[in-house]
Amino acid sequence: MTPIQVTPSATPATPISLEEATAVRAVEYDRVKTMTQEDVALAEKLIGADVCRRIGVYRLPDNFVLTVVIPCFNEASTILQVIQRVQEIQIPTEIIVVDDGSTDGTRQVLEGLREQAARLKIFFHEQNQGKGAALRTGFLQATGDVVVVQDADLEYDPRDLRYLLQPIIENAADVVYGSRFSGPDRHVAPLWHLAANQLITRLFSLRHGRKFSDVETCYKLFRRPLIQVIAPELREKRFGIELEMTAKLLRMPDVLIFERPISYMRRTFAQGKKIGWRDGIAALWCILKY
Repeated sequence: MTPIQVTPSATPATPISLEEATAVRAVEYDRVKTMTQEDVALAEKLIGADVCRRIGVYRLPDNFVLTVVIPCFNEASTILQVIQRVQEIQIPTEIIVVDDGSTDGTRQVLEGLREQAARLKIFFHEQNQGKGAALRTGFLQATGDVVVVQDADLEYDPRDLRYLLQPIIENAADVVYGSRFSGPDRHVAPLWHLAANQLITRLFSLRHGRKFSDVETCYKLFRRPLIQVIAPELREKRFGIELEMTAKLLRMPDVLIFERPISYMRRTFAQGKKIGWRDGIAALWCILKY
């Protein structure tokens, strides 16, 4: 990305108001999402570090690495684009792709990447074991400071990861969930999908005494030691893994969990969406089980 170009003023810059900075962010939101460290340093000089922090512009620690775990099953048409999108964000990343027994050519696509991408690890399950098994493999192989799950379709935008990381970087959170239903930038979902998700989320919240707005979201960011403690204990094979992970994190002492809004571009079943009504029933069982 080309750094933001700003012509230096002859006089010291006067910090602008938070309202003005927010307006700038609304215009340049995509650029803010992918700012380099040099861009951040310049913004801090012009409008002040505190204002920058409040609009999601902040510096990453030296030597910071984000591990992005991408579980995939039969995603030959999207997996390359997803990997490319992750590689384009201005965050040092370790990408771990776990192919869960794909039969549509995804494996062949990934095998062609083995020697082409830096910081890219690829693991293959010989048979399909489910998203939970793929995540366990990825979590245990992670070496970054923070770990996040990235689905192999195009529903989630990796540019949101810098915004989600901020509470962890500032030591205000240990875990951050990206909520699909608390922000303005999303597709209008079918009513049944929204109702099912909200039912599951509300029941889970009541069961555990914590208010979530989207417990089934893919975008979950964890400090690596936390997720690697519970990873060997995870048992759910399909999408119930989302509830199992959250329940086990809530049992750990002093774990701080944040939610922040994200964009969301829902795909249809014709486009390859895999979660269905059976997963909704399984989720209700997981709420009781965990």
